[in-house]
Amino acid sequence: MSGLFDDFRSEFSKPNNTLVQLILVNTVVYLAVVTLYVASHLLSATTIYGLVIDNLAIPASINGFLHRPWTLMTHIFAHEEIFHILFNMLFLYWFGRLIDEYLGSRRLVGLYIMGGIAGGLFYLAMYNLVPYFQNQLAGSQMLGASAAALSVAVGAATLLPNYTFHLLFFGPVRIKYIVFFFVVLSFAQSVGPNAGGNIAHLGGALMGFFYVKLLQNGTDLGRPIYWLVDGWSNLFKPKPAVKVSYRQRSSASAQGSVYASTSTSATAISTPDQDEVDMILDKISRSGYESLTREEKQKLFRASQRN
Repeated sequence: MSGLFDDFRSEFSKPNNTLVQLILVNTVVYLAVVTLYVASHLLSATTIYGLVIDNLAIPASINGFLHRPWTLMTHIFAHEEIFHILFNMLFLYWFGRLIDEYLGSRRLVGLYIMGGIAGGLFYLAMYNLVPYFQNQLAGSQMLGASAAALSVAVGAATLLPNYTFHLLFFGPVRIKYIVFFFVVLSFAQSVGPNAGGNIAHLGGALMGFFYVKLLQNGTDLGRPIYWLVDGWSNLFKPKPAVKVSYRQRSSASAQGSVYASTSTSATAISTPDQDEVDMILDKISRSGYESLTREEKQKLFRASQRN
């Protein structure tokens, strides 16, 4: 068991491992929920389990939400059913790899969280404004990362519509058709038994589309999320001891040189010149998109923004 925890800790300490970290957070929360479910039933204390779920799931009623506003965030990391989390995490992994490669890990986190929030708000709006849902308002609540995962999928399809997945029994299929199918399916089931979840899917899908479209035009909707995530991360970073010495100043100068080099590299990625773009396009024509490195993919995206 200690080895398992060591593996989890190792995954969270790795840089550029955001996609796996998102999946692990969802998995850990799911395992905690399942453990509580089993324990509460064995001990005949199911009210405790119900109380925990009530504080994780987003309620449909505005009054209930105002009493538990944190559920706008917690519901996108919690699941009760094994196939629910399995499907969501597979979806997140398949499409999240593309967002991570082309836009970077920060954009992946921003798109995931913004998509989940958009799904929750759309769910609240529809249940409180549309007459059809009025008789379902009392006691309804929603749980799961489906809206966040579909937001990532739509974002990837918006960014790379002709990227191809090789599906079992179907062969190569462009991701724009895969995502379109699931969006239409969610719309068709928005008045079914899982209406709330499918409505949230649509909200997440809209966020995924507009997030990438606005990003391509130079507007990054995820900036508040980056700021919050950075602030949270800094809380757990140990502060280095401050020493005034000649050696320390030299070390600082060396670190400054490394930072300057890194900044120069980042600038190069964000503003590639035409020769670099031509070289990348030549590589695509010879070997396809899959042959590009992570840096080349991000350079190509920055070039498309500039144009």
